[in-house]
Amino acid sequence: MINVLRNSWALLLGVSLLLLGNGMQGSLLGIRGGIEGFSTQQMSVVMSAYFVGFLFGSRMTPELIRRVGHVRVFAALGSLISAVLVLYAVAPNWIAWTLMRVVIGFSFSGVYITAESWLNNSATNETRGQALSAYMIVQMIGIIAAQALLNVGDPSGYLLFILPSVLVSIAFTPILLSAGQAPAFDSTKPLSFRALYTASPLGCVGMFLVGGIFAALWGMASVFGTTAGLNVAQISMFVAAIYLGGLVFQYPIGWVSDRMDRRQLILICAAIGGAATLVPVLVPTPFWLLLAVAMVAGGIANPLYSLLVAYTNDFLDNSDMAAASAGLLFINGLGAIGGPLVTGWMMSRLGPPGFFLYITALMALLAIYAGYRMTRRPPLASDQTGAFAALSPTASPLAVEAALGAAQEHGPQAGGRG
Repeated sequence: MINVLRNSWALLLGVSLLLLGNGMQGSLLGIRGGIEGFSTQQMSVVMSAYFVGFLFGSRMTPELIRRVGHVRVFAALGSLISAVLVLYAVAPNWIAWTLMRVVIGFSFSGVYITAESWLNNSATNETRGQALSAYMIVQMIGIIAAQALLNVGDPSGYLLFILPSVLVSIAFTPILLSAGQAPAFDSTKPLSFRALYTASPLGCVGMFLVGGIFAALWGMASVFGTTAGLNVAQISMFVAAIYLGGLVFQYPIGWVSDRMDRRQLILICAAIGGAATLVPVLVPTPFWLLLAVAMVAGGIANPLYSLLVAYTNDFLDNSDMAAASAGLLFINGLGAIGGPLVTGWMMSRLGPPGFFLYITALMALLAIYAGYRMTRRPPLASDQTGAFAALSPTASPLAVEAALGAAQEHGPQAGGRG
């Protein structure tokens, strides 16, 4: 790990600053939207727009990089992010914010793809797994720390919009000055959605549901806090608890997943997540319990993503891994676009409990479907499964493929569909 930090510290520092900026703007908009009097449904459209842009960015950025190169794409997208972060405060209009969020989502998707390609290229086969783990940890820490910065200024003013813009601008300095030439994006063998679904129905359905869960937690948590009457400090702690749970629970669940039927673990995790998020719907919830629920919800949602990727790849040849990763990320993105929209609709009808009820419903559907799939196909033997790789739902196909490849160094991989 020391060698990883020595070789990649500038890139990891830059990524942490990027996530500070991105983490701030996501939560800040939910708070500022309440101050501006935007309705819950209007804010749900604003939050959903990020995932629209992110999905398009994940599909279009590799072609942009092939045409003009990593550095130009990276610098151009970084400039767009920095500008939009300031423009939020200049144009406090939900339609304008929606368009800006599309641009932000597109730009961050491209930035992540470029940073992950550089990180992957700078690591060796022996250190790639550690490098990607450090990258994911830095991402989570950046988002958690970003919530504390919400308390340094007035959300009705300009400072909290200028600060993430400055952080993002600074972030590109260590990355551009230290990163070497990134590898070219080679075209991958296409894998149709039908083939992907045939290989793993649970992987495809689960990815769609987890996309909706993740988008609700990422996009609507601060909107929930504003609607529920939480102050800025409480909202920042609530959002931070979601990501702290994702950071803490990822590796223990991953350890267990290499030692039991992953479908069973998916069912158990989804059931626990659904039960936890049902609590605020049924009973009055003190703030400390709300934080505990947020931590469990985040701690379940992030590992579920990694579990579904690992489970799907258990039924694929190694040559299909890259195409399958891209397909799963696209399915996840489709679910993510709808997540804030449905959450906003439910909150407009049911009030703040609608936020948790939506997550409960998706967790329950995932648990039920995992149980159903257990009756349709016998479990794989332990020597036919690949190792679990801790992944972020925002990771590019390149990072997913590299992480799974590194994980195979520590566990066998199925040679075909079971």
